[in-house]
Order: sequence, then C-alpha cells, then structure tokens
Amino acid sequence: MTRQPAPAPPERTGASDASPSGNITRSWPRASAVLPITPLLRYAVARHAVPPGTARRTGCDACGASVGPHRPWPALGPTARCGGCGARVGAPPASVELAALAALAALLLSRPPAVELVTAAWWLAFALPLLFIDVAVHRLPDRLTLPAAAGTWLLLGLAAVTGAGAAPWLRAIGAGLGLALFFAATTVLLGTRGFGIGDAKLALSAGALLGWYGWSVPVLGLLLALTLSGVVALALLVSRRARLSSHLPFGPYLVLGTLGALLLVW
Repeated sequence: MTRQPAPAPPERTGASDASPSGNITRSWPRASAVLPITPLLRYAVARHAVPPGTARRTGCDACGASVGPHRPWPALGPTARCGGCGARVGAPPASVELAALAALAALLLSRPPAVELVTAAWWLAFALPLLFIDVAVHRLPDRLTLPAAAGTWLLLGLAAVTGAGAAPWLRAIGAGLGLALFFAATTVLLGTRGFGIGDAKLALSAGALLGWYGWSVPVLGLLLALTLSGVVALALLVSRRARLSSHLPFGPYLVLGTLGALLLVW
C-alpha cells in the first residue's frame, strides 16, 4: 500500500502583520516622521540652556553666528555644529534625534487612545528639551514648563468632553496640583536640599498626565523617578564624580519616570 504524502500545513496569512516584529517594522517609519521637528527641539535647548539671569541664546557662543529656525543647518541638525566656526551648539550630536525617535516609537508601539496619544506627544515636545536643559544648566524655564502644563490640561479636558467623562480629568488636575505642591513644599522646607520650583512646575503636567489613569500612577511615576535618580547619584558618588553636597538635576528623572509609568499602564 502506497503511503500518501502528508498535506502541507496551511499558509499563515497575515502572520507577519500580527507579530511584534511586524508592529515594530510598521511603527519605525511613523516614528521617523518626528525627525523634521527635531531642529525645533534643538532650538529650544540651545536657546534656553543658559545660566539663570542670562539672556536667552540667539547665536553661536564662539563666533556669534545667528542660530534659529530661519537658519537651522547645521547648528540645529544632528551634527550640532556652527556653520561658521564648527563649534558645538546646544545638545550633544544626535542626542535629541535619538531621544525623540525612542519616545515616539514607544508611544506608537504602546498604542494609547488617540487623544491620549496626542496629549503625551504634546507633553514630550516640551519635556525632551527640558531634560537636556536641566542636565546642562540645572534649570527648567517657565517658557517650556507652563505651556506643557496648559496644553496637557486642555487636551485631557478634550478627552473628558469627548467621552471619558469629568472624573478622570478632575483626578488628573488634582494629581498635577498635588505633585507640584509636594515638590514646592520640599523647596520651602529644605531650601537647596529640596526639589526646585522648576520641578514643581514640570510636575503640573507630569502629574496630570499620570493622574488621568488613577491615583496610584503618579506615585508610581514618582517612585520610578526617585529610584532612577538614586541609582545614578550612587554611581556618581562611587565613581567620585559627585559629592554628598553636589546638586543633581531632578527634571530628567521626572521625565523618564513619567514616561516609564505611562508605558506600564498603557
């Protein structure tokens, strides 16, 4: 008796689309669409990364060549070099571009609802420059923290009106105000040993963005930020790159902790 060959397994149509690698492949072209706006992010960093009380930067520190949206290249490009003298301008080369790509790719892969995605994107458009500014000069300027808070509150209000209801929006506002008051209280009680007022103003938006998803989520974001800052501070102390009296910026860790908490709840 002749044995019949086993039938071939059926083809898996659309398997690549359903796989995680397929999602990543489709999301990266969308994430790369953020690259045209990175000169604006770099411009915000270059303009505001100046010591307190100093006029905002308008050109290259070395040669005075004008730097701005009207002349973005190459100073506001990935090379971050002045076209006149070749001196570095603003954030390190390619750092802003990589940070923007990573943030947007995370948003696209996690796929939150549309209005929440727009809200998070708005917040990140201000939070990413603030991260680099705080690292460079230990300040979080009002010109970026306050629009971040106003836009976040308004967009979450739009999400409330279009179906989510008033409860999550009121909770978000309460969480933003509560987190900001916590940071401000440490400044009043501890002085330079506490958090800065700039951190409190950034918390208005970060707390609202997290509070939209529940009261425990801002606590999670704060714990992530404190843990990350503690690990980095310990590493700097062990490597003798910082002392116990050193002041370390907290804004970058608040941004990273907020984004981490969002990715855990989406």
